[in-house]
Amino acid sequence: MIPAPQKHSYALGPGVVAPAMHPEYGRAIQELNNVNYPKAGGQPFVVDAGHGVGGPHQHTQYPYVTGTSVLALKYKDGIMVACDTLGSYGSTKRYKSMERMKPVGKFTLIGASGEYSDFHYIMKLLDELTTDDYCHDDGQNLTPTEIYNYLTRVMYNRRNKFDPLWNSLVVGGFHNGESFLGTVGMVGTCYTDSHVATGFGAHLARPLFREKQYDDMSEDEARALLEDGLRVCYYRDKNSINKFQIAKVTAEGSTISEPYALITEWGYEAFVNPAAAAVGTW
Repeated sequence: MIPAPQKHSYALGPGVVAPAMHPEYGRAIQELNNVNYPKAGGQPFVVDAGHGVGGPHQHTQYPYVTGTSVLALKYKDGIMVACDTLGSYGSTKRYKSMERMKPVGKFTLIGASGEYSDFHYIMKLLDELTTDDYCHDDGQNLTPTEIYNYLTRVMYNRRNKFDPLWNSLVVGGFHNGESFLGTVGMVGTCYTDSHVATGFGAHLARPLFREKQYDDMSEDEARALLEDGLRVCYYRDKNSINKFQIAKVTAEGSTISEPYALITEWGYEAFVNPAAAAVGTW
């Protein structure tokens, strides 16, 4: 057990003792550092590659369990958001029931692509904000625009530390009779629009949205258009599965559906022989 420090170094800060100032403390630290060294010699077993070599911790620099596209659009009564429930471990379809959409406060919904643990961290930050908001009990609540602006600062701040949160976020909400929809990238890039998408959805689904979406469309029309976009993403994105959730935010609040599957068709001629027009493929 490491003894409690009795004095401190002004260079290191209060309560922090340098090994040279306290030999017993220094020996205890050295024993802890030697725990992973094999008794018969050889290299120690180290979980963190930066341990013992003076390098920075890098286990947050790479995404491990990730989610793919999130699609969202405006319609007459509010915002509708959709995504699948797959968590991919690399290219392995590992987790089939991950929810990637969460409500925030009374008026806002967040959807996330990218690293799932980073999404949990972001939700923890937002939970702290909403809890503080609730404790003030002043009748004021965070609006979708405020949450969107907060997330742009969080993502850009982490990018400037060279330790980005590996997510692309969709922020949708409804407040004071107005719909809000925006997206925030992993380095703080952001924009608002009548329809947004992350991941491959930005290339596969948004062309459909540009052609057919309009702000006064009915809920049934919005749902059908979102399902068309999800279906195209499922056909073309290998890190997608046929298990989706659709959420909506209206004046009554936010709701997220139970997972369900879409009706698909695999008999298209282009699917039967996809390499027919690509000479040299197999």
